[in-house]
Amino acid sequence: MPPAPKTCVACARTIEWRKKWERDWDSVRYCSTACRRRGVDPTDKALEASILSLLDARAGGATICPSEAARAVAAEGSLEWRDLMEPARRAARRLVDAGDVEITQAGHVVDPSTAKGPIRIRRVRHG
Repeated sequence: MPPAPKTCVACARTIEWRKKWERDWDSVRYCSTACRRRGVDPTDKALEASILSLLDARAGGATICPSEAARAVAAEGSLEWRDLMEPARRAARRLVDAGDVEITQAGHVVDPSTAKGPIRIRRVRHG
């Protein structure tokens, strides 16, 4: 029986066990070479902080679009907000993995590893 799946450190997508990783599964941290190269940089951390800050400013249960965090971070630096959309989605997935937020589509919580199309982000609902 294969070991339980892991979460990529960079993009927070699910890493499924592969036979080629049999000997070093414990050291696997990234789902791909691109994620290993990219890692998590200060812009990624700024996006995570922006998502949490925007959610804190909203009423309980309210959602935000990843573009709101991308626009906020882009306004602080010299980046175009559209270039930050995929990093914002990655930041949201990392926050889901940390248990801080949920990703929704059409009001329903979805698996962040497989969500395609427009998403919304909200704080985790307890209870």
